[in-house]
Amino acid sequence: MNSSLWRNREFTLLWTSQCLSDLGGAIALLAIPLLVLDVTGSAVQAGAVGTAAQATKLLCRLPAGVLADRVNRRQAMLACDIVRLLAFAGLAVAVALDRPALAAIIVVAVIDAVCGSLFNTTEHASLRSIVPATQLPDAVARNEARSYGTSLAGPPLGGLLFGIAHALPFLGNAVSYLASLIGVALIRKPLQTARPADPPSHTKALVEGIRFVFGNAFLRAVLLIAAPLNFALYGAIFTIIVTLQSHDVAPGVIGLTETIVSAGGLIGALAAPALLRRLSFPALIRGLGWAATLFLTVSALLTMSVAAAVPVALAILVGPACNAALFGYQAAITPDHLQGRVLSVIFLVAMSAAAAAPLLAGVFVTVWTPTVSVLLFAAAVSASALTATFSPAIRTMRPIEQSVPA
Repeated sequence: MNSSLWRNREFTLLWTSQCLSDLGGAIALLAIPLLVLDVTGSAVQAGAVGTAAQATKLLCRLPAGVLADRVNRRQAMLACDIVRLLAFAGLAVAVALDRPALAAIIVVAVIDAVCGSLFNTTEHASLRSIVPATQLPDAVARNEARSYGTSLAGPPLGGLLFGIAHALPFLGNAVSYLASLIGVALIRKPLQTARPADPPSHTKALVEGIRFVFGNAFLRAVLLIAAPLNFALYGAIFTIIVTLQSHDVAPGVIGLTETIVSAGGLIGALAAPALLRRLSFPALIRGLGWAATLFLTVSALLTMSVAAAVPVALAILVGPACNAALFGYQAAITPDHLQGRVLSVIFLVAMSAAAAAPLLAGVFVTVWTPTVSVLLFAAAVSASALTATFSPAIRTMRPIEQSVPA
């Protein structure tokens, strides 16, 4: 990656602290359902807690974007870390004392979802304030590597800690939020430009952000590329997992599929900066869209085997470079005072599409076959590829240094 980005003190502080925070979150992501199972013995209730957290994230997305553009971003992130630290420290104490109640677990999961939505949106919105515009794609790629790396390491570590002592994963997550708190507190540069003394109402501010997204041809193209891509990849992975499970494949082998996929994403994130230096953004986005379509089509022929995860991993391998190009460019062309709202709209659309994927995958597998299901998801990726190929906003993308608003 670009060496000068590694020497950027503010970005390195934020990135390093969030590595630890993301690792703690990935640990808790596995540990919370395990704790619910231990307390209630009900897989349904374990799933319900996870669903409640995901629904909360979706509901908070747009308000989080408004807040990220309205409040002091550093103070907002510090407040989120303090609240999450206290919540998980309290849960760890309750578990250590053998007094974890289901209601308390749900409250902590919801608090984590609310604060996570605000923190993540604010962190992404702050990127433009601490990273030069020309380095934004590299910064996004580095964040992608962080995400895939922690998602690989977190669940196994969470299972190990939970096996040693049920309170350890939650204590570890609390410590990770302390690390995040320290990292954010040490950042010296302001994380936003000056704000008007009399900002518009929350509703007007939200409408302004939505209008900016749908009024900008490039951002409309981002929605049409990101939403089908997220939808298809989540759906294909779910199809493979349920197919293997229906054929009595060992749980450890099924778990290997997600490891393979995450490894593909991590390798792709590490390779993204090199791809960004060698290819123009339009060529990169078009090529990755069609490559992902091809890889999912190959995966459709292998759904009865764990080998189906390999083409999906290859499809995801090319995803981080695409995200780096799209979101680096988005950060560069979006005025700072709109960053949070623009990101919240894009994230909401992409997350909503991904949330619908498992349900539709189940319907496709039931009505047709796993092969047909993955082929349908490959067709969805082809919609992204077609947008990348024919959208004038993508074809006419200029170098970032020529696109930054005054």
